[in-house]
Amino acid sequence: MKRVGNTEILPVHKASCHCGAVELALSLPNGIQKPRRCDCSICRRKGAIVVSVTLDGLSVVKGQEQLKLYQFNTHTAKHYFCGICGIYTHHQRRSNPNEYGVNLGCLEGVNPYDIGEVVTSDGVNHPADN
Repeated sequence: MKRVGNTEILPVHKASCHCGAVELALSLPNGIQKPRRCDCSICRRKGAIVVSVTLDGLSVVKGQEQLKLYQFNTHTAKHYFCGICGIYTHHQRRSNPNEYGVNLGCLEGVNPYDIGEVVTSDGVNHPADN
């Protein structure tokens, strides 16, 4: 059993935005692995801790029509947020387009401050910019 604080991380774990209009199902068979922050321009502003799942490891259970897309710079990464409450839920990663980065704060019952130390990735000097 994988835990974060008092929360058991289920093999398929629910995530949602603040208002509940968007719900995701995440495949996390090994729990939360390699949580990280990024210091690129958008991530600094979001301040989110993310965890990665494969593209087929995320499904939108509810609220697909509420998800809004934001892209910038190379337009490779696809950042999704709830059009009602504005919470960033996930993004298709630029450094690995076969994965989504998911906002750890959206996982049901998970307090990101219970994670412990979180690595910060160098997004200012992103490998795809070379």
